[in-house]
Amino acid sequence: MVFDKKINEDLRKLIGHVIFKHNNDFLYSDSAYFYKSQNSLEAFGRVHLIHNDSINLYGDYLKYNGDIRFGEVRKNVRLIDNTMTLTTQYLDFDLENNVSSYYKGGKIIDTTNTLTSRNGYYFSDTREFFFKDEVVLINPEYTILSDTLKYNTGTEMTYFFGPTNIVSDSNFIYCENGWYNTRTNISQFCKNAFMQNKNQSIKGDSIYYDRNLGMGKAYGNVEFRDTNENIILKGNHAYYLENPDFSYVTGKALFISYSGTDTLFLHADTLKSKIDESGKYKQIFAYKKVKFFRADMQGKCDSLTYYFKDSLIRLYGQPVIWTDENQLTAEYIQIHINNNRADKIELQNSAFIISQEDTVKFNQIAGKKMTGIIKDNKLNRINVDGNGQTIYHAKDNDQVIGVNKAESSNLIIFLDKGKVSRINFITQPGAVLNPPHQLKKEESRLKGFQWLIKMRPLKFEDIFRWVN
Repeated sequence: MVFDKKINEDLRKLIGHVIFKHNNDFLYSDSAYFYKSQNSLEAFGRVHLIHNDSINLYGDYLKYNGDIRFGEVRKNVRLIDNTMTLTTQYLDFDLENNVSSYYKGGKIIDTTNTLTSRNGYYFSDTREFFFKDEVVLINPEYTILSDTLKYNTGTEMTYFFGPTNIVSDSNFIYCENGWYNTRTNISQFCKNAFMQNKNQSIKGDSIYYDRNLGMGKAYGNVEFRDTNENIILKGNHAYYLENPDFSYVTGKALFISYSGTDTLFLHADTLKSKIDESGKYKQIFAYKKVKFFRADMQGKCDSLTYYFKDSLIRLYGQPVIWTDENQLTAEYIQIHINNNRADKIELQNSAFIISQEDTVKFNQIAGKKMTGIIKDNKLNRINVDGNGQTIYHAKDNDQVIGVNKAESSNLIIFLDKGKVSRINFITQPGAVLNPPHQLKKEESRLKGFQWLIKMRPLKFEDIFRWVN
């Protein structure tokens, strides 16, 4: 120990294997300046502070005030507890409140994670870190980049406060609030939450995600997007699996299929999307109060399936389709899609097609089975197989000259711009041409006639309006 009153009567210089004891803490260094009246010190070279027998702090230089138990450690700083190691160049610590802080950059390594940030705070009682600015957490399976983050070294729980990106080989995640359990790989993402893998993405107000199971739940303004198939699923609640590919959406559920200017909007109480057994083709299922709109075609039914493998849409439960001026109904309807456009419609059992001539006159076609051929987004030809019946208003110069009632087991109807232009009877027909206005109303309607125009969605928003 060196003391020189002329230089500083309060200063003691301690040289060689210096040890200080303060309360239950021990400090070791190569040399030190001890200011007795101020109850403070400066330590130099191989500084080592042991706090509560559990925390070890190392550095090249330390300045410490014993009255307030506050210190500053500089250069080659290491803070080590039972589960992690912190390295930095600038560290301040408060032994009274068991809080440490660093600035100008720091790194933490624990059993599974490496975390760096510009600024940080460590609360040793709760084993929690608060990180601010340029926060990066590296895990063997993913990397987290955040503006503000809280991390518990004991539970390995991570909390996000601010814009956060999570990047891995399998997906990308963004949120502005939430938490991630790095031990169990279970997480909750909130505020503009977004997840994306190779071909799909999901966003919502909140997303719950289990990375190990590849399972997630989303709540509020949910949107699934499949760039492979050009489809979008929307709703208020959703559940999904990554493998096998499966998801369902409820709460104002909306299915959108887009290609160029042709976009199909479909609403139902519940929408499901899954991959088929081959693992290649997607299947869409819509349940309860299904209604869809596209510029060239609209429809409704109780349930619907869409198989991408054979490009088939099947409608069940009182299905109705409207195209141009025509209303198509049957017990079961099947739509064939080619290049994202309908090219054929099949009506099975009690098939019925109606088009309105004026407020009281309707052209009608009924039969056991019908096949409608579509060209350039318009119904071009209708083949009727079995029990064919027609009521057709014949015209001359746009004036109705008679009402033709005919029956033929098989017939072909040709249409021009959505209107009937010619009928070919394949088998010998029974036909009567009645003068206009001679038929009574009940005689001018085929059995099973229903005009359902009030149910037709005339714009996209109408699919959310259900009319019984």
